[in-house]
Amino acid sequence: MENFKPSIGIAAMPKSQAFGLGHWELPLVLLFAWLAFASVPIYLGNIGLSWDGLNHQIYLGWVANQPRFDKDYMAASLQAYQFPYLYWPAYKLAISGFDGRTAGIVLSTLHLIAVPPVWMIARVLMPEISYFGVFMRFSAVTLAFMSAVSLKLLEATGNDVLAAAPFLWALAFALKAVASLQQDSEKQVTRYALWSGFLGGVAVACKLSNGPLALLLPLVFMFCNARLVDRARWAIFCSVAVLVGFALSYGYWGYQLWVHFGNPLYPFYDRYFEPVRAAMGWHR
Repeated sequence: MENFKPSIGIAAMPKSQAFGLGHWELPLVLLFAWLAFASVPIYLGNIGLSWDGLNHQIYLGWVANQPRFDKDYMAASLQAYQFPYLYWPAYKLAISGFDGRTAGIVLSTLHLIAVPPVWMIARVLMPEISYFGVFMRFSAVTLAFMSAVSLKLLEATGNDVLAAAPFLWALAFALKAVASLQQDSEKQVTRYALWSGFLGGVAVACKLSNGPLALLLPLVFMFCNARLVDRARWAIFCSVAVLVGFALSYGYWGYQLWVHFGNPLYPFYDRYFEPVRAAMGWHR
């Protein structure tokens, strides 16, 4: 432990502030975020249901609820075989007869899962415990969700925020490791590395396009101010945890695709699985 010297220190929070600003900051950020998110479907009185929403997103929710491999083929084109489980809430709300406003509020509320990690990242970068620090972190969270993409998702059935949430959590844990206090134990940073990697793997399962980000995630631990051997060990732990998180999250769906198509990532990279199918005598 003598050689463990993390780099970025976060100023200790005085007791008088621990039950003031610091204690209530995240709950208040979540409350304001929920009011902002929910205000969109409340104002509109509904959520949009585009062709893509009906024929892709709600269809995939239907598949998550009850696999349809033996009934449909390419029903939503290549998107019919995406990881479907994040689409289940929109499907369930649609078939349960909820009105558009209520469905929009529920879906907007689910998006809150992405708010705490953004706040945690802001806390690492702007650790000051003061009214100014609170304002800056609140501003950072606000700006993070003010892009046109994020705002448009609140008026439709898209789940891109949900798919991004696991990676945001993974990055938040990785940055907490880099910014750990000197008195934090090596064991604590190891836990951050494992959780970060596991959630990075979950993010890849949710959306395969998160894969390149997950490949770079372990490198964050190389910025910890510790011995090189410790930094390398945390990076390896994170890498292994990425594989475990992906396997546990994607495993059931990947198995279904293998059983029906001989490719757990179908229809992507299909030619790379041809030799595997040939070696196993698997035929479509």
